Order: sequence, then structure tokens, then C-alpha cells
Amino acid sequence: MEILLNELKLDAQNVKEDMREDKDKVRKFIAFDFKVHSDAYHDVTTELYKNDFLVRVPEMDLEFQAVIHNYSTSVTDLYVQDAVGDFKLELIEK
Repeated sequence: MEILLNELKLDAQNVKEDMREDKDKVRKFIAFDFKVHSDAYHDVTTELYKNDFLVRVPEMDLEFQAVIHNYSTSVTDLYVQDAVGDFKLELIEK
């Protein structure tokens, strides 16, 4: 499923969308996994470091402003040619 973070397109798997109570307010929440090839590593991590996203999931008719709630990756250095890392990302509505 395609997920857009600002203008960055991600091919997401295991997409879970929910509503979460956070700071006495109910907020939209989305969690998903995606793979990152070494060729895209710099662009993906640069976008993630912004931690300010317009999240769009056209297939679910979902759009909201979000920040990172939780984030993990299987590798710390994807500058090795042809390496692929598994990323897990959880976003919560601002």
C-alpha cells in the first residue's frame, strides 16, 4: 500500500490505522513497515529526521499531520551498496 510522508512515497506493508488517546485527546495513529534500499537511504532518513509529516494514504482515504511516535530499523548503515533495511514506523496525529 502506498503511503506518502510529505512528498516521499513508501511501499508499506502491515499497515494498521487506529485512534489513540494521547494527552487527553483522541488522535489518529498509523503503524507500518517498509523496506529501504541503500540507494534511497539518504532521502528516507533525511525526511524522517524532519519529524513533521503530512501523511496521506490514498487507498484508505486518510490524510493528517503527524509526528513520529515510534521508529526502528534493522540496520544502522545502509550506505553499503545494495543493502536493504527493514523499517517500522508509527506516526501519531499532531
